[in-house]
Amino acid sequence: MDFSATEEQRFIQDSAARFSQQYLAPNAAALDQNPEGEKQHFLARLKQLADIGFMGLNIDSQYGGSEAGVVGFSLALTELARGCAATAVTVSVTNMAAEIIQACGSEQQKNHYLPKICSGEYSAAGFCLTESSAGSDPASMRCRATRDGEGWRLNGAKVWITSAEYAGVFIVWAVTDPDAPRGKGISCFLVEASTVGVSVAKREHKMGQSGSATNQVTFEDCWVGDTALLGELNRGFAIAMGELAGGRIGIASLALGVGSAALDYARSYIVEREQFGRKLSDFQGLQWQLADRYTELEAARLLVLQAAWVKEQGRDFAMQASMAKLFASEKANEACYTAIQLLGGNGYSAEYPVERMARDARITTIYEGTSEIQRVIISRQLLAELD
Repeated sequence: MDFSATEEQRFIQDSAARFSQQYLAPNAAALDQNPEGEKQHFLARLKQLADIGFMGLNIDSQYGGSEAGVVGFSLALTELARGCAATAVTVSVTNMAAEIIQACGSEQQKNHYLPKICSGEYSAAGFCLTESSAGSDPASMRCRATRDGEGWRLNGAKVWITSAEYAGVFIVWAVTDPDAPRGKGISCFLVEASTVGVSVAKREHKMGQSGSATNQVTFEDCWVGDTALLGELNRGFAIAMGELAGGRIGIASLALGVGSAALDYARSYIVEREQFGRKLSDFQGLQWQLADRYTELEAARLLVLQAAWVKEQGRDFAMQASMAKLFASEKANEACYTAIQLLGGNGYSAEYPVERMARDARITTIYEGTSEIQRVIISRQLLAELD
């Protein structure tokens, strides 16, 4: 397995790094502190990212995508997250939605939706799976889609939906056969945000990644035609589980970027800061903390690249994605904790970026499946290999 980046992958990574340094990092604090006031600037950045191909990184060029591959997507997302996690998660989820449409959609659906996502005509795309009583257990969802003429009528509510208030289209999971065995009677639909019966609630006030809107989306007697069905009827749960695995590569990449940025800032800080007549970087105890955290993040990077590479080869990558997401998210949180400790009291101040990075990193152990769910997935596959 060769992890050396191709020329194209290096170009994508470098482009993401330049964009992150020039546009995202300088405005990340303002976006965090005043997300409503900075919303138009945020949306403008998303359009810029679409213009340089980052909203369809693993999408075929015939639909407006960049064909950068999974590894290219991962490298780009890590660099974007170094500058602004809120922007990176929006890019991640939108790319995930586009990949679902490419993998499962009809030619008509792909031609209609993918160019709008990739070009930025839609600022983002939404992934409507989670419900208030169906988070880690999505098979228990209650949102229903009932047959109505030549289409379906959706009723229910989805929560914690990233980018909902500016998404152009939602991928919505709903129960279409309530009598089917658990997880077998769920279907997937493409629902445009402008559809009658779709309403988006006020954004949630979150601990971190405040610049990325997270909302409840309600479907009330929302009618969509038969052409809205994505994939086969009653096979939507399999689509969700497969794409969540891909989404975990995105979140692992994001976590790696946030943790790396926090450590890089702390490293520079202790080289300049003096106490007891010596630079902090001269103290072995602090040197060892840096050594441990950087080693852990390098291991996380290799796990993430492995998962991305395996997916790119068309092989089963679910366990590798869960391992990468579990390890990268946990170690990113530890890296942010260490960064705050190395800055001391300054690390707790909003005048320094590491407190924001710590808040931004915290959610990475929760969304796209908690760390506990990742352990369940990993252990089940390990034990299944013995059967």
